[in-house]
Amino acid sequence: MKKSSFQDYLPFIFLAVIAVIGIFIPALPNFSDVSKYNTADIAWILVASSLVFLMTPGLSFFYGGMVNRKNVISTMMQSFIATGLISIVWVVVGFSLAFGKSYHGIIGSPSTYFMFNHVGSGAPWSLAPTIPLLLFALFQMKFAIITPALVVGAVAERIRFTSYVLFMVLFSVLVYAPIAHWTWHPDGILFKLGVLDFAGGTVVHISAGCAALAGALVLKRRKDHIEKKELQPANIPFVLLGTGLLWFGWFGFNAGSALGANALAATAFATTNTATAAAGLSWVFFDVIRGRKPSALGFCIGAVVGLVAITPAAGYVAIPQSIFIGFIAAIVSNMAVHWKSKTSIDDTLDVFPCHGLGGMVGMLLTGIFATKAINEGGNNGWFYGNFELFKNQVLGLLLVVAYSFTVSYAIFKLINLIHPLRVTEDEEALGLDATQHNEHYHPAMLSVTDNGSLKEEELVHS
Repeated sequence: MKKSSFQDYLPFIFLAVIAVIGIFIPALPNFSDVSKYNTADIAWILVASSLVFLMTPGLSFFYGGMVNRKNVISTMMQSFIATGLISIVWVVVGFSLAFGKSYHGIIGSPSTYFMFNHVGSGAPWSLAPTIPLLLFALFQMKFAIITPALVVGAVAERIRFTSYVLFMVLFSVLVYAPIAHWTWHPDGILFKLGVLDFAGGTVVHISAGCAALAGALVLKRRKDHIEKKELQPANIPFVLLGTGLLWFGWFGFNAGSALGANALAATAFATTNTATAAAGLSWVFFDVIRGRKPSALGFCIGAVVGLVAITPAAGYVAIPQSIFIGFIAAIVSNMAVHWKSKTSIDDTLDVFPCHGLGGMVGMLLTGIFATKAINEGGNNGWFYGNFELFKNQVLGLLLVVAYSFTVSYAIFKLINLIHPLRVTEDEEALGLDATQHNEHYHPAMLSVTDNGSLKEEELVHS
């Protein structure tokens, strides 16, 4: 057991300070006028919030199954720890920064809902008048949780756990909260511009994808990547399980963003499933015409790309157009993954080609296929004669790409000055499961005995 340094004490000290401050925050009455709420909407958004929460452990399985066996637990932990970490950040200041009183459309006041003060007793959110403000804040919390967890896939197998924890906090405060404010706050600069993002194509996926690219560039290449070693996924059934959980949870992600139990939620549910199905098939069929065999991994990755691409469009486009969105997004990401493999960029699990580009494709196609026939609160896209929306989508996309990449790159560089980002060469060779967490992944496997029967044995990797 190593001797603890002062840096080791800091996370505990910060949490202790927050806990003590919480003692002195005044308790206010909850939901003073319950007659204004719709119980069906409350029930649905409670369920939707739970579904979105399920996506983060789903993401852990999805990522954990694709890395090398000596890094399975560390990769899953780096994603899953966001459920605890960002929950506290969101309560303390994150919700205020994203949805508090606006400063010139750029950021919310940190004092508006500091430590969730007035969240339980405040008036409903203006765009969600039938549910309590507290429920809206909790629903949005789940989006804030999964966004930095997505970045893990780009820096897996070489980033120090403590450094990534610090990145998550800074990313949540300096990148996610401002972009959420711009896009979803009625006074936000992108909201006022008319940019449409139904459930987070810009806020979640483009921001995370660009941060992932920044992280991959700052951390540089793994030794195995430099030596062009082909590493097999540790556990493809984990990937299948993770995909299933993500797909299931995404119904809460997109349909829940209607913020009520209504027809729009049903439409978003349908477009989500349709685009995802089309994308999974598109990825597999595109692989086949390029001479590859149809694979479980390919269908899973394609399905996730479809989920990403339909996210900004889910409540603005019709079901038939969602097929095209899933179909084309999978091809774009598939080609980007192939191109990236020929470069020196070491984005371990292709987060930028899949989440970053998938989100961009979805944002642009929202600007083309959005229609007021589906959502009167939206706008008509270029396909329906309104080029202005497409132009606004492009401007919003460019702003978010530039901001997320630049600030995330700076955050990674800053952390590296404070505390090393990357593990040592020896730690990388041994694997992060053992060196970062002192835990080991020893899956059981079935082997065939001499008489033809199956025998289960432990698969141990050095």
